[in-house]
Amino acid sequence: MTQVAPRTRRRTRLHWAWVVAVVSFITLIGAAGFRAVPSVLIDPLHEEFGWSRATISAAVSINLVLFGVISPFAAALMDRLGMRRVVAGALVLVAAGSGLTVFMTASWQLLLCWGVLVGVGTGSMSMAFVATVTGRWFVRHRGLVSGVLTAAGATGQLVFLPLVAALATAHGWRLPALVVAGAALAVVPLVLTLLRDHPSDVGTTALGATEVSTAPVVTGSSAMRAIRVLREAARTRTFWLLAGGFAICGASTNGLVGTHFVSAAHDHGMPHTTAASLLALVGIFDVGGTILSGWLTDRMDPRVLLGGYYTLRGLSLMVLPALFAPDTQPSMWVFIIFYGLDWIATVPPTVALCRNRFGDAGPVVFGWVFASHQVGAALAAVGAGVIRDVRGTYDLAWFIAGGLCVAAALLSLSIRPIRDPVPTETRR
Repeated sequence: MTQVAPRTRRRTRLHWAWVVAVVSFITLIGAAGFRAVPSVLIDPLHEEFGWSRATISAAVSINLVLFGVISPFAAALMDRLGMRRVVAGALVLVAAGSGLTVFMTASWQLLLCWGVLVGVGTGSMSMAFVATVTGRWFVRHRGLVSGVLTAAGATGQLVFLPLVAALATAHGWRLPALVVAGAALAVVPLVLTLLRDHPSDVGTTALGATEVSTAPVVTGSSAMRAIRVLREAARTRTFWLLAGGFAICGASTNGLVGTHFVSAAHDHGMPHTTAASLLALVGIFDVGGTILSGWLTDRMDPRVLLGGYYTLRGLSLMVLPALFAPDTQPSMWVFIIFYGLDWIATVPPTVALCRNRFGDAGPVVFGWVFASHQVGAALAAVGAGVIRDVRGTYDLAWFIAGGLCVAAALLSLSIRPIRDPVPTETRR
């Protein structure tokens, strides 16, 4: 009897870059959880403490500003101390800020907890964290992974909304604050165990890289490096065009829709839980939209993508005031799907432009561009609250945001063509 030699099976080993990507995805979702709380609790806090919507929105604005301003410094600190230490510490800070809110008795405590503590914590693992992960660990599929991780940060915030709204309605606003604090703490062991700072730490290369690279040795102050990068980038026209467009991006998403959509819908008779569920659907559709945007960024001119995204977003916001009703009409469903696909699709092409124009300093430069995103969001959060207090309606805020988005499209298309509009990804 003839014996057949056993087949030699080639083992396919999972690249460590995918482990880092999964841990980063979970981390960003956990961190985003607390940022879902303020938009749902504006009305409960107003009713319990008597604080004006403008005051509550001011706390959200501080959070949004710090979320962006801290970002470039965190990116520089990750170069010095490593992603694992910075992210773990940031999660603990988010949990502390969230948990301490249950003891609030005065509005300044709201500003401290929601604004400062959570703003610094979430800012330390914001979109600059995404740029750092993809820049270190990926050459192939870089745009796609940028889209997936960006979706995690944006979608985590929105998907938590129905849970937060249901808990707040049934048990008061303090329980969801504690639940989100626990969720942030639960991610810390995962980060400490599996997140790695550089491919050389585990004896491998970035996915798709043809050459072995070693972890850069960074000396000196991280804060000074972040400021130095800003000073150099600010001398270029591209930086200001990107920053201006991204400021409008923040104003039209986190600042306006993310903060005030639930209250605006409630003004028209829609229950808080229903409005929160609609925002959660925005987050779900955002996953597909942002991943698709990352895939397109690997293959198309990022400037053209940004121009299209901002134009479509602006038009949708201009028609939104006519869509609000006590119940969800088919036209509102169309808006939710359309706006969800475009929610944060701007991030992958913006990251690509920063990387192409500024090289190794790209993540830090993107951190500064993202800071402008959050400044725009903060101004919109306060501005929309003031408009609502003065005029009794949010309509003017939607129209202003729509017009600004059209301006952002023009800014994006004004950026000079990049040298390599199809970076590194091979068409398949």
